[in-house]
Amino acid sequence: MPLKAGIVGLPNVGKSTLFNAITKAGAEAANYPFCTIEPNVGVVEVPDERLTRLADIVHPQRIVPTTFEFVDIAGLVKGASRGEGLGNQFLAHIREVDAIVHVVRCFTDDDITHVSGKVDPLSDIETIDLELIFADMETIGRRLDRQRKQSKSGDPKVREEVSVLEEILQFLESGTPIRRINLTMEQRDYLRDLHLLTQKPVLYAANVGETEVVQLDHPLVTKVRELAQTEGTQVVMISAKVESEIAELDEEDRKVFLEELGLKESGLDRLIRASYDLLGLITYFTAGPQEVRAWTIRKGTKAPQAAGVIHSDFERGFIRAEVIGYEDFISAGSLANVRDAGKLRLEGKDYVVCDGDVMHFRFNV
Repeated sequence: MPLKAGIVGLPNVGKSTLFNAITKAGAEAANYPFCTIEPNVGVVEVPDERLTRLADIVHPQRIVPTTFEFVDIAGLVKGASRGEGLGNQFLAHIREVDAIVHVVRCFTDDDITHVSGKVDPLSDIETIDLELIFADMETIGRRLDRQRKQSKSGDPKVREEVSVLEEILQFLESGTPIRRINLTMEQRDYLRDLHLLTQKPVLYAANVGETEVVQLDHPLVTKVRELAQTEGTQVVMISAKVESEIAELDEEDRKVFLEELGLKESGLDRLIRASYDLLGLITYFTAGPQEVRAWTIRKGTKAPQAAGVIHSDFERGFIRAEVIGYEDFISAGSLANVRDAGKLRLEGKDYVVCDGDVMHFRFNV
């Protein structure tokens, strides 16, 4: 599923270092603004221990995890919406992603310059938000100019759109990102093809120093959490530098390194899962002797469309789905036991797939 989470933030907050650790793609990371100009794209695996547990039962030839894309977008600066620092180009890159991972600097280091001269995560967030707001105001302004002229024809639909756009513009002018507005479905329909930047869901990655990664009451991170709470979103505390070191280790050494730090899992695993959730995605599984595989779908997807993720023929010729709940499969210990226990269900075209469902599709084309 071609969904992308864009990594954004001010220059020198650790975006490219974090991206390198996530994807091991080797994106350039250096101590000067605009090191990243063209966005780097990396495909990452979504960590999911359920795959391993299913494989322990099925003993497949291979295990295939689900994935999605991270995009490393160059650092924005104040004035980006007016073209400062190649801002228009960077804003266009943000427009192409589905969700935003906003990396916020919560560490102090005299050797790494800060574009505003001080470490203040809330100020940094405000700077980025304002530039995205200004860009959205320009986008809505252009649409309003066109629709106001058309509204003179008396078309009630056009007049209604003008009213909605004017209301949204007022929120933006007050400094409120669209994601903080409780939009109706009707309002969302009018905004759908505008691809507004502040409407995209956001989570915050609070980048802390190497020795601060287990400091749960980190004062700067606490400020970010308080802001995130007002938006109903998540904050993942992470040390990009630590994660870049972990990424170079093999599986066994990685476990030892995490234990030494007092961590149960890497910050990257938490960030990847949080980003996956931010995109409104869930996972279902197929399990057989050839492979155990995770498949990505949006929450609320029905069985035929879920089948179509595997192949369009599956959706077009969908007959029914054989469904086993993940916990039922694990508890039974085998497909035969699942059948004997009556835990295998037959579901039709209206079935909404649940996260963790183990599925087999019947189709005819």
